[in-house]
Amino acid sequence: MTQTRDHGGGLDAAIARYGGDRAGWLDLSTGINPMPYPMPRLPADAWTALPDRAAFTQLYARARSFWNIPDGAAIIGATGASAIIAALPGALPKGEVCIPGPTYNEHGAAFRAAGWNLGQDPSHVVVAVHPNNPDGHLWQAGDLTADITVIDESFCDVAPDQSLIHLADQPGTVVLKSFGKFWGLAGLRLGFAIGDPDIIAKLTDLLGPWQISGPALAIGSEALADPQWADETRARLTTDAARLDTLLTSKGAELVGGTSLFRLYKVKDAAAAQDQLAQHHVWSRIFPYAADWLRLGLPAHGRWAQLEAAL
Repeated sequence: MTQTRDHGGGLDAAIARYGGDRAGWLDLSTGINPMPYPMPRLPADAWTALPDRAAFTQLYARARSFWNIPDGAAIIGATGASAIIAALPGALPKGEVCIPGPTYNEHGAAFRAAGWNLGQDPSHVVVAVHPNNPDGHLWQAGDLTADITVIDESFCDVAPDQSLIHLADQPGTVVLKSFGKFWGLAGLRLGFAIGDPDIIAKLTDLLGPWQISGPALAIGSEALADPQWADETRARLTTDAARLDTLLTSKGAELVGGTSLFRLYKVKDAAAAQDQLAQHHVWSRIFPYAADWLRLGLPAHGRWAQLEAAL
């Protein structure tokens, strides 16, 4: 049986335990933008036709422009960054991988499933989550000296000035991007791998054809061509993250870190804090390796009162 790994979400289990329905719950257990990109009108053939080459070409061109991808780097999209994470070990020369943590646990799971050894030697393959989930740690280019470096920038769109995308044209480098988090459309399932053309070519073979749906191609293309929305969203997220920090620290929590999509706090008893919030139908994230860590995403506008009442 496949082991269930620790993640945010799981709202169905919370409802089963604490009651209520999905509409009444405030799910702060993930780092997904609670005010998503507005859905554009889709052409009918986005649903009815196999995705064609022109749609992929447009999406990738807009991704290159939005993220300032170096000309020498290749790009491939897929049904979410998680699909790329699962396939990536098969596109790399097998050996030992170093995944500094605690961090997003799907990286380690993917390498283990592919028969890799997880170790502390950073010379062959390093996976750097940037900014790190859950503490928001930011890596520096000089820290990443492995033969092969995977830089997971799933949460970096909130801070484009910190991106290491300029390294994507270096041999052995792959940068991952997640569309669902910053644009708030996690259910769309869209992610990207950008980097060494040889590695991206192998990933392309592993992922197969039509690896992005027609609706995801269309919506992703619209969103990546809308820098004004992105700038306004970053400003709002920064303001809301500061508001969350003020609220939690006023209740005795200590800020550990995070990004403007999620905040990590130190509390006396995270499980008890999660239970208290859940009594008010607010779902949060705790961690099996840190009994005093509580992570919260941001409420949507109009939902802050529910969190304030729960605290």
